[in-house]
Amino acid sequence: MRRFVVGFFAVIGFLVFLVVVVAAGIAYWAAPVTPPVPGTTLLSLNLNQGFPEAPPADGLTRIIGEEPLTMRDMLDTLEQAGNDPRVKGIFARMGDDDISVAQVQELRDAIAAFRAKGKFAIAYADSFGEFGPGIHSYYLASAFDEIWLQPQGMVGLTGLSSETPFFRGALDKLDVVPSFDHRSEYKSAMNSITDSKMTGPQREESEEIVKSVYDQIAHGIAQGRKLDEGQMRDLIGHGPLLTEEALAAHLIDHIGYRDEAEAAARKRAGGDVKVLGPAAYLDRAGHPHQSGPVVALIYGTGLIQRGSSSSNPLSGGGLMGADTLVRAFDDASKKSDVRAILFRIDSPGGSATASETIWRAVQHARDRGKPVVVSMASVAGSGGYYIAAPADKIVAEPATLTGSIGVFAGKFVTAGLWQKLGINWDAVSLGENAGMFSSMQDFTPAQHARFESFLDATYGGFKERVAQGRKLSSDAVEQVAKGRVWTGEDAKARGLVDALGGFSTALALVKQAAKIPADQDVTLKVYPRPETAREVVERLLGRTPSDEDTASAFTDFERSLRMVRAVAQQLQLVSEPPGSLTMSEAKAP
Repeated sequence: MRRFVVGFFAVIGFLVFLVVVVAAGIAYWAAPVTPPVPGTTLLSLNLNQGFPEAPPADGLTRIIGEEPLTMRDMLDTLEQAGNDPRVKGIFARMGDDDISVAQVQELRDAIAAFRAKGKFAIAYADSFGEFGPGIHSYYLASAFDEIWLQPQGMVGLTGLSSETPFFRGALDKLDVVPSFDHRSEYKSAMNSITDSKMTGPQREESEEIVKSVYDQIAHGIAQGRKLDEGQMRDLIGHGPLLTEEALAAHLIDHIGYRDEAEAAARKRAGGDVKVLGPAAYLDRAGHPHQSGPVVALIYGTGLIQRGSSSSNPLSGGGLMGADTLVRAFDDASKKSDVRAILFRIDSPGGSATASETIWRAVQHARDRGKPVVVSMASVAGSGGYYIAAPADKIVAEPATLTGSIGVFAGKFVTAGLWQKLGINWDAVSLGENAGMFSSMQDFTPAQHARFESFLDATYGGFKERVAQGRKLSSDAVEQVAKGRVWTGEDAKARGLVDALGGFSTALALVKQAAKIPADQDVTLKVYPRPETAREVVERLLGRTPSDEDTASAFTDFERSLRMVRAVAQQLQLVSEPPGSLTMSEAKAP
């Protein structure tokens, strides 16, 4: 009996030992392995569309779908690769015009910095616009040292056009009355619903913006392609150009198909070249700015609203919440290790109340001794400029749309529409102005007077914030205000912007403001910290991290997810040895 018991437990012990060994083996083989960057690497970029400025504001959006590459990801890729001797060059696909001119300018500067390190950059397009404009995309391509175009393609240099729809006629047919007003004459956001064509000031503003951006593009292309600027303008005037015409005009270097352009890029890289997309490259090489003094990076993207920031998982767009921005600035300004704050803005404006709340958060951070430098992306207008005004320095791209120092507000009066539909409304109210914001009636004379007072006070407050932040007189602010939108280039000439450039220019000014040596790297730390998958689910379930059962369950869940992900990686590595990616396997951004 004793021998049986001993044997039984010996078998149990052996089985337990076997399970432990197998589990250890699985854990070992399933451990995430990040292969190194191959010794001869070619970066493959997809530049057919613009990039979001910031990751989704909430973790749920990041869980539902694959998180897209941001503009910073692209800039980090180019910066890191420029300093990486293993990366020999870039092969980029482009041709579509779905990218803003400001983003094009920032990418052009990053490409130029990459090439300055002795590396090559080849651009390929099947067509720069197909029976449509392609000038934005070609403007970007002109920063590369080689441009390939597919036979039967075209270079859609057709100039620039700004078109605005007007809905007043449709509203009149529906018997809907737009009861709006603005401060001041250039504040044109409401014109589409109050007018049937451009007002004089709106046309003047639009013409100046188009001219400013057109001049920037013509100059940039001429410089990139080493052409006379007058000749470049003439070519744009005769666009679009067919492939052979573009070759004869030195707008492109080669006519060929994508496989031929890829082969040329591989040959130029030399050796046993491997291809990596930006996501794969950053996974292996890491992001820059991960050591040194801490600089807080705060994103302000989307329409400005009261409350928290949010994202739309379907459209990928987002809303900038004042409460979220206040927490971010408050947390960053309280941290003793944070030396300065880089505030990246991409917003057309929004709520005046929320803008004032964010303005206070920026000002409060400065009062606590934290320098704030703003980097404007494609647009920082109206409320987007309001929240930038108190910064120590403001940086914008030449084509960034900014300013729009003004305000508009109002309501739609829909009583006539309901009457046409045979629907009657009735109401009970107390107070003379109880129905002031009702869509069933227009403003009374007394209500309209209060409404106008609100516009005056808001406009006056906006100008005061700008005067205070930019150290300008009231008269100087009035000259650049009136609701007028400026390009970054024109805004700098009028004192609304300190420097022209992008993220790297702003980072250099951050170092200067924080007294960090120019040649010293910094650690960029995003505020607020992005939510983890576990925190998202806990929030949705109403749980807190202090719930031990929840924490334990999620720890096991996360461990399982890591195991599955690691096994998948191992299976891929077994079938394809590390670094054996082909051009077709490179991940597109």
